[in-house]
Amino acid sequence: MLIRSVKDLAQFGPDHFQAVPLARTDQSMTMVIGLEPGQAIPVHHPKSDVTITILQGEVTLVSGDEDLEHAGPGAVLHSPAGTARGMRANQRTIAIAVASPPPGPDDHREVAEHFAKGTWR
Repeated sequence: MLIRSVKDLAQFGPDHFQAVPLARTDQSMTMVIGLEPGQAIPVHHPKSDVTITILQGEVTLVSGDEDLEHAGPGAVLHSPAGTARGMRANQRTIAIAVASPPPGPDDHREVAEHFAKGTWR
């Protein structure tokens, strides 16, 4: 698979981040993620390793007990399976994420709980 511009595939929603799958195998899943200012991928603890690279915009990244505020293009988050991870957009943001193995429904239970409470951490 070849993709000319991941940024062209990013989508944005009015209420929550949008993740567009680019590729999926039994071993991994690659997505482009779009976030509007104030939107977040709430801190959660899935059973997948993940690497997220910021392509455009600015976010606060959380990985384990580390925070990186004002993370812009080129910033990378890597979290092993079971480790806390999340991000909150300060500006309209586009990121690419690779998760291995692909997350399942149970991996996003915490995300749904945060959305229901209106929290991200």
